[in-house]
Amino acid sequence: MTTAELAGQRSGAELLAAAQAVIPGGVNSATRLVGAPYALTAASGAHVTDADGNRYLDYHAAFGAILLGHAAPVVDDAVRAAVGGLDLVGWGVTEPEIELARLVTETIPSAEQMISAMSGSEATAQAIRLSRAVTGRPLVVKFQGGFHGWHDAVARNVISAPDRAYGSDPLSGGILPEALESTLIAEFNDLDSVRALYEAHPDRIAAVIMEPIPHNVGALVPTREFVDGLRALTTEQGSLLIFDEVITGFRHALGGYQQVCGVTPDLTAFGKAMGNGYPIAGLAGPRRLMEHFSSAGGDVLLAGTFNGNPVSSAAAIATITYLRDHPDFYERTHALGDRMRAGLTEICAELGIAATAAGFGGVFSLYFAESPIRGYRDLMRNNDAAYVAFHRRMTDRGFLMLPLSLKRNHISAAHTAEDIDRTLEAARDVLRTIRDDGLLAPAPHQGVSGSRNAGGDV
Repeated sequence: MTTAELAGQRSGAELLAAAQAVIPGGVNSATRLVGAPYALTAASGAHVTDADGNRYLDYHAAFGAILLGHAAPVVDDAVRAAVGGLDLVGWGVTEPEIELARLVTETIPSAEQMISAMSGSEATAQAIRLSRAVTGRPLVVKFQGGFHGWHDAVARNVISAPDRAYGSDPLSGGILPEALESTLIAEFNDLDSVRALYEAHPDRIAAVIMEPIPHNVGALVPTREFVDGLRALTTEQGSLLIFDEVITGFRHALGGYQQVCGVTPDLTAFGKAMGNGYPIAGLAGPRRLMEHFSSAGGDVLLAGTFNGNPVSSAAAIATITYLRDHPDFYERTHALGDRMRAGLTEICAELGIAATAAGFGGVFSLYFAESPIRGYRDLMRNNDAAYVAFHRRMTDRGFLMLPLSLKRNHISAAHTAEDIDRTLEAARDVLRTIRDDGLLAPAPHQGVSGSRNAGGDV
């Protein structure tokens, strides 16, 4: 049965109520509980449809996992061919695993070998464990606002309220304090803040992990000085530099943001868009590091029944091959992203709204704060109420944008210039109502709805 047939005649609210009887809160990831639409039943191209028959132009794109558009034929055809052929065997290796690893090592600059996983959280967990084993050091540095998955080592300090930013701000209960204390917090685009941590903890930092563009708080674009300095500093200190390209990977360039900025990390985690919605992720790096995994005789456990899943691998192969063979994808999505950001900037100026249209490539965010916005401290000037209202009111008009503060929007291969123009036309009306309703008065940043547990793509 199709999803729509399973839903039957029940409304979105009825489906949510039914889900709440058998699923905690009615959803399998907390950030999905954000109001209407309560249940989606169909997706195609740049659009999704809810259980009440409403159709939306989708900018949420499952947190960016949809890159080529929903139900992209080139990907779904590859999956159909894989289903009914080779399913999960859990023995030896399969041809799709080999082909996927070959494609990844040919496209990502830092990759000589890769391991497969099913989620970005698994990939970053492997990266951190590997870095500690290789260096023999216990500590890891992450940046305030960066999200690297739900595992204990990094589950802290994402969208933090001002009184918790840079201090103790765990994303979850049930984490051992020593696990949280082993992860240190720095400020993005501030090399001195990283250098200070090395000075305070000499010879104890195993790795620095970063989203090259921290998309879990919109889009903080790194300066050249910062990324070059971070590469030099980690090398000088004997630490590993980990790029978490779970969001930026394959979306901004075939080789990820490392191809754009020209900085090669030691390890790269990736996922999300590489399978265009199918569950797949991975970790790549030089052979000298990757052979520390137990599969190659090393001491770092590599395990997972679903690792290298042939169906997910087929989806990733199809997606990456399409991107390799259609470089115009990047030209189109970057141009549409520029069109959106320029349009939002013009509208805000026209309406007298202090805002910054930020982003890179096909990703865009509209901060309700004046430029410059370089790090998390600048984001604490953002008007969260206006940010959420913008996304909520755009969604109510048929443009799906996650109504949580600092969450980004994505343009896929299925979006058109006409879609962007229709979006901007609606945005002009929405922004005018936000201004006229008095939501633009200065308001302190409090994280998502004031929650201290505001996380990332979970």
